[in-house]
Amino acid sequence: MSAAAEVLRICEKYEEEFPSLLHDAPYAFLLCRRDGTITATNPAIAQFLGATPNHRPGKRFPDLIPADKRAEAERFLRSLFDGERHGFQIDTETSQSDRHALRWTAWLVQGEAPAVLVMAEEIPEKLFAQQRLRQSQRLEAIGRLAGGVAHDFNNLLTGILLYCDLLVAGLESGHRAHRYAEEIRKAGLQATGIVRQLLAVARPTSSSPRPFCLNDVAEGMRNLLCRLIGDSFELHFDLDTQLGLVNMDPAQAQQVLMNLVLNARDAMPNGGHISIETRNCRVQVLPDAGTGNHSSGLPCALFAVSDNGEGMDESVRAHIFEPFFTTKADKGTGLGLATVHDIVTTSGGLIYVDSKVGQGTRVSVLLPLVTPSSNPENVGNNSHFM
Repeated sequence: MSAAAEVLRICEKYEEEFPSLLHDAPYAFLLCRRDGTITATNPAIAQFLGATPNHRPGKRFPDLIPADKRAEAERFLRSLFDGERHGFQIDTETSQSDRHALRWTAWLVQGEAPAVLVMAEEIPEKLFAQQRLRQSQRLEAIGRLAGGVAHDFNNLLTGILLYCDLLVAGLESGHRAHRYAEEIRKAGLQATGIVRQLLAVARPTSSSPRPFCLNDVAEGMRNLLCRLIGDSFELHFDLDTQLGLVNMDPAQAQQVLMNLVLNARDAMPNGGHISIETRNCRVQVLPDAGTGNHSSGLPCALFAVSDNGEGMDESVRAHIFEPFFTTKADKGTGLGLATVHDIVTTSGGLIYVDSKVGQGTRVSVLLPLVTPSSNPENVGNNSHFM
């Protein structure tokens, strides 16, 4: 029998002895059930968290995780009991001046009633700082390189497109060379789009925000999107006619929608269904779990793109907004979702991705409304963001 299983056996029979069993351990330990409810802890957990998290009824392990990682902890916990993984680690920052980061390590231990044993340990300040520094230096170097290459390449493309225009103007429309020149020009325009995405990630760009309705963007791009995705895809629009106004650059909103739809298309090599949805909703910035009252939430416009494609697992989903990260082998640039994330966050919005392998993906963008919708019946709670 493993040490972990032995601990569980003792705890199942003598849960009240759990603190004394690990009383002198230099790490914080807790035991929790399938629903996350904590059944036992050792004294060290109070030192790590700065307070005594008594395992009173209703106290759950995910509640100890900071809000930005809580949903991730919930998913990982479910995956342990569902047999999808054997353990997981989550690194979290704390707000205490003398604490910088904690690493939570959890694993499933079998017994009469399977449970999860969780250990918390400090990430040394020096190690944590070094990790953050290396990451920021790497991203800065990539940004500088990408920005420089994109700028020079953009200058070359300007010349190529200029000569293509001159060549097309000098040829009859029925000439075979005219058709070839047009194809070269189309490829050049696609390349300029990639350069713009690269520059949007690598360098701050100016924008012209103004109040407008996201429905106008979706409707204005309907025909273009249908042509881009092809006949093997069904494109469905579910637009709220009472949608409020958001304040951002309409051209950037077009870029967001274009990237999300093309990503959905690429996730379904054999065709499928893509849905574009807009509606009013409220985001509870500071949720009150005790009352469930969301009436004071921030009014937002939801802009969502869903597909019934391959979906993605958690390991992929964790990196999708990173520049140059792609799962499309030689076809992808890894800039589409990074650009979307940059545009949305710069506009004061939120973006959330819900995906499961084999069940498709839903990307939801939330943007603050300039004024709430005049029709209160259309303002509801969005369960994805509560």
